[in-house]
Amino acid sequence: MTTLRVRPTDSRTDRPSADPSARRAPHRPAGATRDIEALLAEWAPVLAAIGEGALQREVDGVLPTEAVALLKREGFGALRVPASHGGGGLDLVAMAGLWIELAAVDANLPQAFRGHFALVEDRLWHHARTSDQRVWFDRFVRGEMVGNAWSEVGSDIDLPRTVLRRRADGSWRLDGTKYYTTGSIYAEWADVHARIVEPGHPDEVEEATAIAMVDLRDPGARVSDDWNGFGQKGTGSGTATFDDIAVPADHVLPFEERFPYQTAFYQLNLLATLTGIAKAALADVVEAVQKRTRNFSHANAPRVRDDAQVLARVGEIAASVYAAEAATLRVAASIQAVADAALSDADEIARLVEVSEIESSTAQVVVSELVLRATSDIFDALGASATARPLALDRHWRNARTVASHNPRILKARVVGAHAVNGTPPPYAWSIGGTRRRQDWAEGTPPPAGATAG
Repeated sequence: MTTLRVRPTDSRTDRPSADPSARRAPHRPAGATRDIEALLAEWAPVLAAIGEGALQREVDGVLPTEAVALLKREGFGALRVPASHGGGGLDLVAMAGLWIELAAVDANLPQAFRGHFALVEDRLWHHARTSDQRVWFDRFVRGEMVGNAWSEVGSDIDLPRTVLRRRADGSWRLDGTKYYTTGSIYAEWADVHARIVEPGHPDEVEEATAIAMVDLRDPGARVSDDWNGFGQKGTGSGTATFDDIAVPADHVLPFEERFPYQTAFYQLNLLATLTGIAKAALADVVEAVQKRTRNFSHANAPRVRDDAQVLARVGEIAASVYAAEAATLRVAASIQAVADAALSDADEIARLVEVSEIESSTAQVVVSELVLRATSDIFDALGASATARPLALDRHWRNARTVASHNPRILKARVVGAHAVNGTPPPYAWSIGGTRRRQDWAEGTPPPAGATAG
């Protein structure tokens, strides 16, 4: 197995010649800052090292295990941890900017860390509200990673089959199976959404849920790489099984105490991933057009790179990237405003959360459309030869289509419209699962209210 290493440079701000960001457009979108530029310069060697093998990993279907290990060693997972606790102290605008560039070199990686950064954000929120989280900060700084383990197959909405049962010593026992456990195959910990059951309760059914922070090094935890989607195949979004896992009492948290802007935060990560995919597609189409010598007899110019229609298509793709990046960074700023208001009164926090939710939903509608179109339109500029499998240019569309299928964008336009017209609050947290029959609802069983984010 090859170990990825950062190429030595004279300083952390020197960019090696293989730096994939060297082909970035000369103008950055509104919202970009010098802090982002300095951050990207610092991380350029790491991004270059990861990018060198990304295409081959995609073609071969190999997990980016060494790339994740490199990111851990370089402190990627601790970039949001306060500098006073050994982390990078980044704000979310800078963090989103780095996610975008990371997705441009390997689209799997920001999403693989999605659950990790969500738990980091949750710990940051509680730390800001005077609950000491130094234990977790130390873990993040050491390079320990958290994976996601929320979704299930076959469960009802808001009623996970994965259960927590209290033990006599006050600790908990976790049992169950999760799917779409993004990032967990690389992680030391899993962020698990589970149902609490109490012995003696009828059928042991209790609809209270909690977050269990589970040590994946426990022998009862097993994570499989059985995700079979056609895109984002390296995110490690397979199955995790938990068999009689001991969870300390202080690692089980009431769900209602989760950081309040989590849905917008999760979507921000996907927006950054989509934008990075589009940037990679743009870089590939620009390079291919520049090098292309084959042309059609009825083209507009002898050289493809001079063809007005081809140039217009590339320009449209570049404009899509520009707009997607600007929208993503604006969403990041709106979420940072909530994070900064941790000690504000409840009404102010609620107002800021609503703003961030509407911002993220609005961006999801437009960014998904822009990126899906851009990753398809690259083939208009390149012709049928661009569909050759070794080039794997289809990966951009497959990956974008997979990311855009999350948290369905077809529902988000309605959420935005209802808010604009009627002031209807957005759904702050929700889940996916089997729905109860309308007959059950008519008999007095309430419809699911939506309690978890995915």
